[in-house]
Amino acid sequence: MTTAFRLENTFARDLEGLFVPSAGEPAPDPQVVVLNTTLATELGLDPDAVGTRAGAEVLTGARAPEGSTPIAMAYAGHQFGGYQPLLGDGRALLLGELIDTDGNRRDLHLKGSGATRFSRGGDGRAALGPMLREYLISEAMHALGIPTTRALAVTATGEAVQRDAQEPGAVLARVAASHIRVGTFEFAVRQRDPLARLADYAIARHYPQLVDSEPAEKYVRFFDAVVDRQAHLVAQWMSVGFIHGVLNTDNTTISGETIDYGPCAFLDAHDPATVFSSIDINGRYAYGAQPVIIGWNLSRFAETLIPLVAAARGDDVQSAVQALTAVLETYLDRYSTAHHRLLRAKIGVPEHPAADQLADDLLALMTEHRADHTATFRALADELRGDPAALNAVIPRESSAAWVARWRELPAGDPVQVAAAMDAVNPIYIPRNHLVDAALTAATAGDLQPFNDLLAALTRPFDADPALSAYAAAAPPEFADRFQTFCGT
Repeated sequence: MTTAFRLENTFARDLEGLFVPSAGEPAPDPQVVVLNTTLATELGLDPDAVGTRAGAEVLTGARAPEGSTPIAMAYAGHQFGGYQPLLGDGRALLLGELIDTDGNRRDLHLKGSGATRFSRGGDGRAALGPMLREYLISEAMHALGIPTTRALAVTATGEAVQRDAQEPGAVLARVAASHIRVGTFEFAVRQRDPLARLADYAIARHYPQLVDSEPAEKYVRFFDAVVDRQAHLVAQWMSVGFIHGVLNTDNTTISGETIDYGPCAFLDAHDPATVFSSIDINGRYAYGAQPVIIGWNLSRFAETLIPLVAAARGDDVQSAVQALTAVLETYLDRYSTAHHRLLRAKIGVPEHPAADQLADDLLALMTEHRADHTATFRALADELRGDPAALNAVIPRESSAAWVARWRELPAGDPVQVAAAMDAVNPIYIPRNHLVDAALTAATAGDLQPFNDLLAALTRPFDADPALSAYAAAAPPEFADRFQTFCGT
């Protein structure tokens, strides 16, 4: 069965010095707990074979499939602003790469497969709850149309891991365009030798249109492409109220995918200062800070490219710095443009000179009244259909009336069609924190039904179903007031 994975190993083949060979630890009783059969098929895998005992052994790292060269990837990173020269995959393995049915190369990566040389004293294991959490939220993000790593499976290992208490052990198998991070470049630039190889590999894999660019411009254009993808990614996060929670440079991808769903969460009440992560005590990665932090991370990425750009320009460091800075200075405008484009669609006024200010004013109202982020945008379509109840429930009419009057004056076409278009971009179901918490508590105790039910709702986030009304409700105040997230390690 293991031959069905048909893995390639271009990262291990081409980027010596940026990884160490590694292997997963034995799993006494591996069993697939949840399998993404749709994704498995997309990857050219047989879901029935993947779900067997032999498949479970591969998915925990206990058995390497034929053709695999398992490695732990090396990277550095700025964590909460402080530079760490060596991080790396402390509890993860890159098994190799799959070519999916569309011809795309995608990493197959295990999280929780055991200790590696980068474990820094940790046990390298993972608990079932946090792995199911990443599965649930990453698949919800995919359904929302947001670039993300995907979850292939969560597999129980058959042994307990010790955290605050003993918890069932599990491994997440996830798929990504790649796991190359800003932190990978921060590690490579200090090794010097792998830096050009890493940049050329990343360009060929993610931005092949740049491969034949003139050397003096190739790495600047590469930086420009990454800046653009990250600007659009964080705009999408902000539009749905997603808070990553730990936006260190080692959690910022070159591909522009969302990665590492440790202490992430979604807004209930709209508030730019919202922080859920227990370790973010100063609010560095608060919801409203995310666009600026991504810009900061991109600054660190630009610094790693200076030697390459300078070398291509006759060792002209000043020219390299100027060229990269010129690109970086466009980042916030790109973010703002992307974010406002999404906001205009969310309020149903895609093209009007007054729409951006109108959207900003709505966000201010939402902050003032701590209005539910998801419910407010969804309520606007009901307002157009003549039902004000949903909007009144999140913002008192005496406060929203002036905004609603301005909004209705803007030309937007037939109200029925506009409302339908708004429903297509404003989700009704997101991973509400209280629902995720309840589903994971039940799953850890052995009951997967709440998890499966929630997952089913989240994979159709825009399609209202009266039978699913509980999945659209905000958290009870007593839950929201005390809720915190944790990194899950």
